[in-house]
Amino acid sequence: MKKLSLNIVLLFSLVFYSCGTIKVASDYDSEADFSKYKTYAFYKAGIDKVEISDIDKKRILKSIKKSFTNKGMSINETPDLLINISTKSSENIYIDNSFYSPYYAGWYPHYGRRSHSRVAYSTSEGALYIDVIDTKSKQLIWQGKGIGVLSSTKANRDELIENFVNKILEVYPPTLSEE
Repeated sequence: MKKLSLNIVLLFSLVFYSCGTIKVASDYDSEADFSKYKTYAFYKAGIDKVEISDIDKKRILKSIKKSFTNKGMSINETPDLLINISTKSSENIYIDNSFYSPYYAGWYPHYGRRSHSRVAYSTSEGALYIDVIDTKSKQLIWQGKGIGVLSSTKANRDELIENFVNKILEVYPPTLSEE
C-alpha cells in the first residue's frame, strides 16, 4: 500500500512539474536588421494548413498579436513581416515495470515473481513554431520554437496558450547579447 501511495504521489508530482515547463529555442538570420521592421501580418495560407482547432489557432494568433503590439509593432495591409505558425505533437508513454505477481509453473508448483509491464501514464508533447518572414526578400529571418506538455483538459487554455507564445517571443527580436 505504501508503494502504491508513493507511486501516485510521484506520478502527480511529475505531471504537475512537466505541465509548467516550456522549452524554448530560436534561430535567426544574423544579416537581418530587426530594427527596421515595424509592421506585420499573418500568413493566412500557411496558418490555414495548421492542423489544430480553429479556437486554438485564434488563441495563438491573439497572443502573438498582443506580444508584437507590446513590442511596438502593428498589423498592416502592406507589412514588413509575415508571421506563420506550425505545430507538431507526439505521444509519450511511460512504462512502469514495478508490478509483480505470483505464478505457478510446470509440473511442480513453486512460488515465484513475474514482472508485468504496464502503462503508468502518457502525455502529449507539443511544439509550436513561430516563423517570421521578411516580405521584401521572402526569406525566413527568425524562427522560435516552444515545446511543452499539452493537455486538453485544462480549464484555462487561453492563459496556457498565451504563456506558451510569450515564452517563445521573449527572445524576439534577437538582441546583441544573443549574437
